[in-house]
Amino acid sequence: MTRNGQRLLLLIDDEPAQRRLVSAMAARAGWRSIFALDGEMAIATLGTQDGMQLDAILLDHPAPDSDVAAVIAELRARRPALPILMLTANGSVVHAVAAMRSGATDFLVKPLAPERLLSALDAAVADTAAGELRPLTEKIPALLGFDEIVGSAPGFRAALAIAAKAARARVPVLIEGESGVGKEVVAEAIHAASPRSKKPMVTVNCGAIPANLVESELFGHEKGAFTGAFERKIGKFVDADGGTILLDEIGEMPLDAQVKLLRVLQSGEVQPIGARHPREVDVRVIAATNKRLVEEVEAGRFREDLFYRLNVVPVTIPPLRERADDIPALTRHLLARIAAQPGLRPLGITDEALQLLAGYDWPGNVRQLQNALFRAAVLCEGAALTRADFPQIASMGQRRNATHSAAMAGGVTLFRPDGNLRALEDIEADVIRLAIGHYRGRMTEVARRLGIGRSTLYRKLGELGIDHAA
Repeated sequence: MTRNGQRLLLLIDDEPAQRRLVSAMAARAGWRSIFALDGEMAIATLGTQDGMQLDAILLDHPAPDSDVAAVIAELRARRPALPILMLTANGSVVHAVAAMRSGATDFLVKPLAPERLLSALDAAVADTAAGELRPLTEKIPALLGFDEIVGSAPGFRAALAIAAKAARARVPVLIEGESGVGKEVVAEAIHAASPRSKKPMVTVNCGAIPANLVESELFGHEKGAFTGAFERKIGKFVDADGGTILLDEIGEMPLDAQVKLLRVLQSGEVQPIGARHPREVDVRVIAATNKRLVEEVEAGRFREDLFYRLNVVPVTIPPLRERADDIPALTRHLLARIAAQPGLRPLGITDEALQLLAGYDWPGNVRQLQNALFRAAVLCEGAALTRADFPQIASMGQRRNATHSAAMAGGVTLFRPDGNLRALEDIEADVIRLAIGHYRGRMTEVARRLGIGRSTLYRKLGELGIDHAA
């Protein structure tokens, strides 16, 4: 980490435009980027003043046949503890396996969404979960029907039942849930069970599109419509005509784009930028978000009229920690899917390892479980995964149990030394501090568990003089 507190990223890439894009994404989370054009230059950079302070390396994989493995191995030999992430336009699992066996910590696929890059960087530099939050949904297809989705927890089955019933209709569906719970899997199941299943399903990550390009990406543009429009572009709504469009991370869509989306939903017509006439489209809309859109509406970040237009059928997917009994069956299912990928093989898993996985709270949900299993499967040399194949999960569980035990031992003190009760305000402040620490600063979760709104929680923080990092 640099002296001013910024984390430092070495980006190995010979494309200036890609370097600017990635460094801008990283800068949002306080990362400073330095650059190397190739592996040789990167190795030389390790010996510079900046190179000695690096927190992570991001290597852009230029071509499927390039010898990236040798570069990774050399970087790993010189700096064994430095996280190395690989970025590529090729989503093949073969390349993920080869990169990880060479020493890569993570594997990301273009086009790169900002939140995926930042979560990967955060996971890579964390001393507890390096590599455990890889976005493997990019690498292992998740095309499942409702009857193939694993899970028997009542809340989860109720959500699937609502989704399955809505599949036959044309009405919009809004899927809410934490990152990694499987919102895209449910959306794909809705499409597969609908009369539109023979038509395309087009997925758009709203958080990955620059604000000034959202309209062009969704609705298209004509050649010469604006500076840089060198050719005609067909928008995603036209691509999805007759089928389904999934607007993933809809809560990240800019307000001006929300207005245009609302107009399309109301009229059933899209008008590409620069076009003289609109075009009618028949598209079923599914929206997904890891935010609570009601709270976004209250905060003025999401249009109320668009919310009600999308929220015709609400489906809320519970987090994995609320359906821990599903973990053994889900683990075996995911291992079977991982084994079907090139370069991997079928593996069993011991009861002790299953017990470890079932006892962890999985803040990254099903995606994190899949990633942990993938990493273990790549590196496993035996016939079955054991507890030893999940060292990060084991260490995190031990640390969390120690923290929980300390909290239980100390508790919240109700009485003063003189035997009288403490003031309610003081007890409330301790409970809020305890909740913030227990849920690791996730304020939405803190508010939900305390049974209050986020606005109320922040008001109490101010009144009680509590810092967010309490």
